[in-house]
Amino acid sequence: MSINSALLAGVSGLTANSAALASISQNIANVNTVGYKRTQAEFQTVINAQSRGTGYSAGGVLASARHYVSQEGQLQRTNSSTDLGISGQGFFVVTEKAEDLDISDSRLFTRAGAFRVDDFGYLKNTAGLFLQGWPVDAEGNITTDPSDLTRLRSINVGSVGGTAEATTRAQVNANLQSSQTISAAATAAGASPPTAGAYDPATNSMAMWNPATSTGVRPDFEITVPVSDSKGGQRTIAISFLKSTTPNQWYAEVRAIPASDVVSGAGLSNGQIKTGMVAFTQDGRLDTAAMAAMGASALFTDPANATLSFGGSDQTTPGAGQVSWAAGLGIASQTIAFDIGGATGGLTQADSDSFVDSVLTNGTAFGNLANIEIDEHGFVTASFDNGVKRRIAQVALATFPSPDNLIESTGNAYRVGQDSGTFNLKAAGTGGAGLIGASQLEASTVDLSTEFTGLITTQRAYSASSKIITTADEMLAELISIKR
Repeated sequence: MSINSALLAGVSGLTANSAALASISQNIANVNTVGYKRTQAEFQTVINAQSRGTGYSAGGVLASARHYVSQEGQLQRTNSSTDLGISGQGFFVVTEKAEDLDISDSRLFTRAGAFRVDDFGYLKNTAGLFLQGWPVDAEGNITTDPSDLTRLRSINVGSVGGTAEATTRAQVNANLQSSQTISAAATAAGASPPTAGAYDPATNSMAMWNPATSTGVRPDFEITVPVSDSKGGQRTIAISFLKSTTPNQWYAEVRAIPASDVVSGAGLSNGQIKTGMVAFTQDGRLDTAAMAAMGASALFTDPANATLSFGGSDQTTPGAGQVSWAAGLGIASQTIAFDIGGATGGLTQADSDSFVDSVLTNGTAFGNLANIEIDEHGFVTASFDNGVKRRIAQVALATFPSPDNLIESTGNAYRVGQDSGTFNLKAAGTGGAGLIGASQLEASTVDLSTEFTGLITTQRAYSASSKIITTADEMLAELISIKR
């Protein structure tokens, strides 16, 4: 009967508009929810089977929810370095628990990137979901996999301890006075044969110099170089110079201060690390050709590739001419490249006072974790208060062929749906995945003006549907009253 169908159509209108009101209410309630994607009720007509000549039977309306998951919200700046937003496609991969994950544990996907470090050091958002990423292996490399969720791990920044870097390079910029008076020890060493009190790196060296007892040979000039060992401990290396009787040549010794920091092999003593001659050209630059011609007598036969090598503390018997760190220090082997012949610096010999212009070294003392930084490609980097930075993980992003068909889950997250397609894990900025913005959060995509307008139209449509019911009721009442 047509009146009954009109009555039922009015009921379906009430139901559909109630669903529309629910979606609008959800949107308005989440206008300030980070990463929220608006939902809209879409109506479709329901048509009943019609028989010719029997009148028309109303089918009504059916409401279905459409989730605008692929719609991007504006990124807004925050003050936290662990707040993350995505500019472009992709979702953060998150889990409901941080540890002991297996294949049966659910993986969720979200764009709500308000992550904080919890009491165990994991990055967790306001819904209590833990951020997943690819960890750094033992060699410092990150291996990504586009399809295997089990390779991801909960990113933990609390397990990052302090760190130090050993010195591997030192640059010395200094001048030796060309008019330096030749000392008695150097004069005696230049005699043939050498006379009493002559300088000798083995028996009467600069490393033996003791001002209190006047033993050994006093250097004409000395440069100290600070060095960091493998534990971040601070060591000191001194380079001592003594002008020889040969023009443009100086005796040189490299030694450790104190001497007890090293164990020396045959030919070295009193903390000596290396001994030899340094030669200069007539215009005061290092004479690399002359030093190469000296062979083993030169401090460095090739100043352009000058290195000092230290054996580890476990090497208690260094070979002839070699040194190792003292056993009590318990530190690793170390090689330091010395830059003493730079094009714009290095060692020079000019007729001015001997001076040190600069001593530059890398390496750092032990430092503690100061900050966590995440760049646009998702690399999570630990920054220490000694200036060292270390990568610890890379945030993974998941993309879908049809993100609007993901299934909503509690906590502003989504699950894989039948129509969403399977996920693809990607590094940020690759394969169509968006870039990650640190200290940014994605705003809700709700537009209040649109929602309030929808409230008005939904209310009117609901009233109109109720009017259908009252009208159909009146018509039925008239029909029943015919019998009276």
